[in-house]
Amino acid sequence: MMTLPMAAATAFFFLALLVAVSTVLAAIVEHTFVVRQMHMQHLCKDTLVTVVNGQFPGPAVEATEGDTVVVHVINQSPYGITIHWHGVKQRLTCWADGAGMITQCPIQPNTAFTYRFTVAGQEGTLWWHAHVASLRATLHGILIIRPKSGSYPFQKPHMDVPIIIGEWWQKDLTEVEKGYLNSNDNDPAAAAINGKLGDLYNCSGVVENSYVLEVERGKTYMLRLVNAALFSEYYYKVAGHRFTVVGVDANYVKPYDTDVLAIAPGETMDVLMVADAPPCRYNMVALSIQAPAPDPQIQTFVSRGLVRYKNVAVNRTRVCSEQALTPKMPDRHDTATTFFFHGNLTGSLPPGHQSLLRQVRDRVDERLFITLGQGSICKGGNQEGSCKRGGSNESMLVAYMNNVSFHLSEKTVSLLEARWHRRNTTTINVTVEELPGRPARVFNFTDLALIPLIPGGKGEELEPTRKATTVRRFAHNATVEVVFQSTAALQSDSNPMHVHGHDFFVLAQGKGNYDAARDVGRYNLVDPPMKNTVQVPRLGWAAIRFVADNPGMWFMHCHFEYHIATGMATVFQVDDGPTLDTTLPPPPLDLPKCSHIKE
Repeated sequence: MMTLPMAAATAFFFLALLVAVSTVLAAIVEHTFVVRQMHMQHLCKDTLVTVVNGQFPGPAVEATEGDTVVVHVINQSPYGITIHWHGVKQRLTCWADGAGMITQCPIQPNTAFTYRFTVAGQEGTLWWHAHVASLRATLHGILIIRPKSGSYPFQKPHMDVPIIIGEWWQKDLTEVEKGYLNSNDNDPAAAAINGKLGDLYNCSGVVENSYVLEVERGKTYMLRLVNAALFSEYYYKVAGHRFTVVGVDANYVKPYDTDVLAIAPGETMDVLMVADAPPCRYNMVALSIQAPAPDPQIQTFVSRGLVRYKNVAVNRTRVCSEQALTPKMPDRHDTATTFFFHGNLTGSLPPGHQSLLRQVRDRVDERLFITLGQGSICKGGNQEGSCKRGGSNESMLVAYMNNVSFHLSEKTVSLLEARWHRRNTTTINVTVEELPGRPARVFNFTDLALIPLIPGGKGEELEPTRKATTVRRFAHNATVEVVFQSTAALQSDSNPMHVHGHDFFVLAQGKGNYDAARDVGRYNLVDPPMKNTVQVPRLGWAAIRFVADNPGMWFMHCHFEYHIATGMATVFQVDDGPTLDTTLPPPPLDLPKCSHIKE
């Protein structure tokens, strides 16, 4: 008979053995990112761009669930740089999240920093990008996390195909950022698929190169989509083919069959495409979506690539047309298709996430109702004073959450460092305010009459907004519900809202003004999709819940660059838990310092 001490020793032995085996099975995935400027030519113009390792998009990071990722970033650019690992939960590694001035100071020119984190409990497609100024337009790449078992909850595809939808800018991206703050118009020159602008663009009559995907009939391809654009949500189609969506934001969903995808900035998507069409050539198209008038209108951005079957027989059999077949795209002002696309996704959770779903179903500790819109502040530092609005040059436009525009007034220390020093009795003064849990004023949030920015317009009295560094603090393991309400305040666009450090359940979305008495009953608490970025629909709302179980300071913001640059952001502060394995460790010794920041 085994005694209690013997049983404990045996249990400890097997636990140590399990840890040892897990360590052996896990790998270290190591990369070196050299950030520097180089010249690239598109549309007859030579443009100086900031890239990683001379690539646009940047290098792919591929790992297996449970691996440790180590990336040495060597900054040879003239700008301070951080790299955000978009969607990686960073469990107890908030220091590696890469949100500039939130979790770290930027990596200064001619210096280096090493990011270290583990990709545990996640499978699918994520991405990485710069999180300083608008530099993510060219500083980005895909992050693929494959299952440790080697199998998927669906038929294993024959090949992975990264599809990164982005934009090509012919402007200094740091100046683009400043232009946003001065309410100047700043638009990209073109859309791109995997860095190729496509044959719809030309330079003096010579068409730009297109991305080409060569396929074999009968095989299944996993398209790993990323929307890396600064500006737009995109529709994506391939002529003659359908898709089965199997994952979003590195979480599995119940297979959803469709011929069109809608992907917002920041979102990622895993999609199966069977090469079951006649062996010809088919165009793939990415088309930007835009809110219709009375919203301000910009040009349409579109990129076209090619799906080409091996052994295409155009002349021999005349089965195929000389021209590649082109898909019929939704209208660029069609916001209904994206609304229904996102609303049709349901979750397929692994066992490890079932307890989270039970918790968010059973209790809610914190409820936030956050309005998303635009307002104005008075120029000259008199942000809450009296000035002319309605497009006057005495005021400037900003984006907000509950009429507070996020602004970092302190740039000598990151918010996470300030929190750490406060916890350890060192005083570093950083002035923060609590993000209001509700808007200061209730109005018809989706009234189209609020859009026109004109003197005496209906929205003018709603414009006054203030700037502050806002934080919302949550106790460890609190269940948080956030209802995002898009508004028509000076524009009526959708809002892709991204939460760092946590995935959340998307419980419902709707058109018009959120009404708890009516809409709570529509919540999907059975199989909601789990995401890190939710597309809050135009003139509508979305409700999410998550468990705040990862201590740190986590940025939460809109992924439209104009919106984040002008203040549609806040920080979620999650407290430490009661144990060592729920407490944020100290910062790495090589964490960058904020001295001599170059902006």
